[in-house]
Amino acid sequence: MTLRQDRVKSQMIHEISEMIHREVRDPRLGFVTVTDAEIGRDLRNARVYVSVLGDESVRAHSLRILNGASGMLRGEFARRAHLRVAPELTFLYDEGIERGQHIFELLKSVEKDLLPAEGAKEASDEAHP
Repeated sequence: MTLRQDRVKSQMIHEISEMIHREVRDPRLGFVTVTDAEIGRDLRNARVYVSVLGDESVRAHSLRILNGASGMLRGEFARRAHLRVAPELTFLYDEGIERGQHIFELLKSVEKDLLPAEGAKEASDEAHP
């Protein structure tokens, strides 16, 4: 990733997040958080990853709203970032948070399974010096 891509990406995450919360006035839009973005080398295409609080239907509906508002967000971002060419925005659901939560829960269950076994072993070690 070039330095310019990295700068535009950072600004995109900040600006798009702010615009979603302040300017997309659709009451059907769920609680959306911009988590990441990928921008093409030529700065003409961008994927914006979002996390949406709620079930699958709320996520799908929020993504439809965001992709429908992408033209307005695209133009406003280009104006704020002082870009000649505004990147085409595509909003996608970020599954990374869900995967991380699932892994965390698996680790907790493994830890819970191991703790009683370790405690029993230590007790038997203390009983037999």
